[in-house]
Amino acid sequence: MTKKRDYTRATGAEHVSEALKLLEGRWKLLILFQLFGGQVLRFSQLERAIPDVTQKMLSQQLRQLEKDGLVHRVSYPQVPPKVEYSLTEWGQALCPALDALLTWAEKRE
Repeated sequence: MTKKRDYTRATGAEHVSEALKLLEGRWKLLILFQLFGGQVLRFSQLERAIPDVTQKMLSQQLRQLEKDGLVHRVSYPQVPPKVEYSLTEWGQALCPALDALLTWAEKRE
């Protein structure tokens, strides 16, 4: 079980800033929203779901999300190659935070 940390204003701001850096990039949030709810999608399905992203950029963003521990990648040894993406448990835990942020943003309207 993770112990709740006592943050100061400075350390709290620093940790939130670090967390937000994980989501930086034009496509990361779009990718995450496609994978929320336990979705397991192949690369081509993500391409179709996010039509404006290039293959190169989608690949880069998925690699970064995987490196940061938000996305899980499974590659099957077959021809043609089959690669599936899903959220890690930690990535899925981000959903309520983004939902809260969306609710917060709606209050501005």
